Order: sequence, then C-alpha cells, then structure tokens
Amino acid sequence: MRMAVLVAALALAGCDGDAPRAGNDATTTPAPAPPVDDGKADCITGDATDWAHDCLIERAGDRLTIRHPDGGFRRFRVLADGRGLEAADGAEPARLRIVGDRQIEVAAGDDRYRLPAQIAGQ
Repeated sequence: MRMAVLVAALALAGCDGDAPRAGNDATTTPAPAPPVDDGKADCITGDATDWAHDCLIERAGDRLTIRHPDGGFRRFRVLADGRGLEAADGAEPARLRIVGDRQIEVAAGDDRYRLPAQIAGQ
C-alpha cells in the first residue's frame, strides 16, 4: 500500500508558536506539537557525518531550494499529487522515505535532508 506524503512544512506558513491549550478535562489528550518552522532543515551535506539544523529552505511556487552552509544547494519540485518531492534539476533523483512521525528524509546524491511532513493515513 502506497502512502501519500504531504509536505506541509514546505509551505513555510507563518506560525506564532502558540499551541492550543487543553482544558481542565482529565480525559483530554493534547495533540503533539507541530514541527518548528524556522526556515531551516536538518541536513547532512558534503563531507559532514552528523545531522545539523543549518540548511536554509526557500520556497517559490512549487519550487523548493535547500541551501547548504557551504554555499551549495539542491532544487526540488513539490508534487501536487501529495507524493512529496522530485529533483527539479541535476542528474541525481530525489529519494524519499518516512523516518518518523510527521517527518520524511529526502536524499539526493550524498546529501540528505529531514523535513516535517503530514503523512496520509497517520
């Protein structure tokens, strides 16, 4: 069964960071906090061996550019059918996998990015 991936954080909509507060009802379970939208993504690029939260995300229409700290970048196209992303240029395809609750990992060549996502069926 193929799960659709909706890359919600890629819209980069503004958020004031205030989560709704649960009432005093003991049976109410608060929803998990949404991913932080600070315009950056966790990434491993170049010769890096550890994840760092220092790749900048730029969005223009259906184009997504992820800029590396060393000046390099990757461009992706956000797919309208909810399947996630595909490489917008270059010879290396984008590979996606679900790595956690509301998170996907996008890999292109040796570069990897972890992005918040809304996963259908979860």
